[in-house]
Amino acid sequence: MAVSANRLELLQIADAVAREKSIDRQIVLSSMEDAMQKAARSRYGQETEVRAEINPKTGEVRFSRLLLVVDEVENDATQIALAEARRKNPAAQVGDWIAETLPPFDFGRIAAQSAKQVIVQKVREAERDRQYEEYKDRIGEIVNGVVKRVEYGNVIVDLGRGEAIIRRDEMIPREMFRPGDRVRAYVYDVRREQRGPQIFLSRTHPQFMSKLFMQEVPEIYDGIIEVKAVARDPGSRAKIAVISRDSSIDPVGACVGMRGSRVQAVVNELQGEKIDIIPWSADVATFVVNALQPAEVVKVVLDEDSDRIEVVVPDDQLSLAIGRRGQNVRLASQLTGWDIDILTEAEESERRQKEFAARTQTFMSALDVDEVVGQLLASEGFRTIEELVYVEPSELAAIEGFDLDTGTEIQARARTYLERIEAEHDARRRELGVADELREIDGLTTPMLVKLGENDVKTMEDLAGCATDDLVGWAERKDGETVHHAGFLDDFELSREAAEAMIMEARVKAGWVEPAAEPTPEREAASEA
Repeated sequence: MAVSANRLELLQIADAVAREKSIDRQIVLSSMEDAMQKAARSRYGQETEVRAEINPKTGEVRFSRLLLVVDEVENDATQIALAEARRKNPAAQVGDWIAETLPPFDFGRIAAQSAKQVIVQKVREAERDRQYEEYKDRIGEIVNGVVKRVEYGNVIVDLGRGEAIIRRDEMIPREMFRPGDRVRAYVYDVRREQRGPQIFLSRTHPQFMSKLFMQEVPEIYDGIIEVKAVARDPGSRAKIAVISRDSSIDPVGACVGMRGSRVQAVVNELQGEKIDIIPWSADVATFVVNALQPAEVVKVVLDEDSDRIEVVVPDDQLSLAIGRRGQNVRLASQLTGWDIDILTEAEESERRQKEFAARTQTFMSALDVDEVVGQLLASEGFRTIEELVYVEPSELAAIEGFDLDTGTEIQARARTYLERIEAEHDARRRELGVADELREIDGLTTPMLVKLGENDVKTMEDLAGCATDDLVGWAERKDGETVHHAGFLDDFELSREAAEAMIMEARVKAGWVEPAAEPTPEREAASEA
């Protein structure tokens, strides 16, 4: 049987649309069938269940009407009697569908226009689905495209099989694009939205630099060198931390390349952004020292509880360590994840002297001793009166100029002082109305109870209703810096784990939760199994 021109054209149109839109040919044929069904209903009646089928090989179109087999016909357009249905199909049963062939018909102008809209809509939806499926798995990749247009500072990029957008805040400052320019960018998000999938690109994302190095440095692509962290001030300066899995390969040298060829290729792509390549280290102090290059560091002091690190630099290196407008220390902080405080040697020495003088004064007033004894205790590393009480008398006797009697006397005075302070705090606790039952909570001291009372935590239920953040505070990142919000017990160096344990114990005592069952040999064996 020969294929007519009309039928051949139908298949050619389907093939052409499928190729142009990069979608499956069967999807185009299905959309054509839906369009023809809609046009047929407009002729035979909207309640009629019409089916159109296009033969994918010959292009022949067949129309059929589906009729539901029933005992008693109520609507001729949609139902057929069982007796009549069995004349067409002897095996027909009530509830079956019988297909009745309809004669071909000519589409009118309105029906053809309606069919065209259905086809366009279906093809557009298929194209959007294809585009979303293609790009949703490419998040984290670098793509190349051509600038199509610029709208209000946002750049629309033609990727060949889709459109993407680089928003104004995702472009390097002072970077200008014109239609027709080629552009490379990082895919950081793909969203399915009402007007189609939105592909978001970025040239300021830290991972854009990481992926550029992967393209330029074969060792990174092969996994021999790993990029551990990146911090960027887009268009100005960046720091990238690298580590080598092969001890024979220098990670910094490999990234720089012969005469700086590799790093220069990345710098050119990023509009001249200066890049510091530093070796990554598992030791935080070493990593921070490396991150502050080119400044020299004399000493670092870690405070792991608050994720802060204190760095001491020579007086002449202070401006270099901080950088222009704080850029160097800010990037080092972002790279390491630690808040960095920079001091000069003179500032650190002055602060040490103040701390020494403050400790000396504390010992003098609390123990009723002269300045020499206070200085001796401070110089031996004692910081609080509590440390003097709980230390062995022999350690105090070992201090130059002290003997056992002197050590015993100092300890007795320290004990008397602490008892007096404890009594004052307990009186203040009762004055605030803090319940005695709170003293049963493991780890809560009388000064802590006073602080809780000052913050309206006075009963077991009050403490049970607290969150961990209420007691120890919380931190959040703002503009690249960590901001700490104080808690009720912020002055007592209380860990989050200890605070959680206190709150849980209060909830158990208040009857809010069941106490944890004591482990038994049988339960432990069952748990291990």
